Amino acid sequence: MPSYAKNPQALRDFEILERFEAGVMLLGHEVKSIKTGKGSIRGTFIKAVDNELWLIGATIPPYQPQNITNAYDAQRSRKLLLRAQELNRLVGRAQEAGMSIVPLSLYSKRGLIKLEIGLGRGKKKHDKREAIKKREAERTIRQTVEID
Repeated sequence: MPSYAKNPQALRDFEILERFEAGVMLLGHEVKSIKTGKGSIRGTFIKAVDNELWLIGATIPPYQPQNITNAYDAQRSRKLLLRAQELNRLVGRAQEAGMSIVPLSLYSKRGLIKLEIGLGRGKKKHDKREAIKKREAERTIRQTVEID
């Protein structure tokens, strides 16, 4: 299950409560482009429109730029495919105060491109600082154990 793109900012800025796997509606050359490692999901977000989820802002350049028409938009919105039960749950929970749906990683599963999405709550500035302090404390403990 190779991972093609990650969104590290999402894990830094959000406390992920639940994770889901969604399919992505892509064109053929977009799949090839992602599999060669050209896709990016940094700074993307997921928006619910008419009980559907859309991936907004993902950049997937064409696989062979010389074979693509000028009308192709590398940052077009892409529909996410989920089961109806998961979709209703996500849309309902996302409408609660402070909840967001964020893309976490883009990977392949049995030849299909999947997007791992997380339902999370935004971290406050003091929560981020606390996480950094905790990481640094764990790092110093590991270093002292390695020295001994």
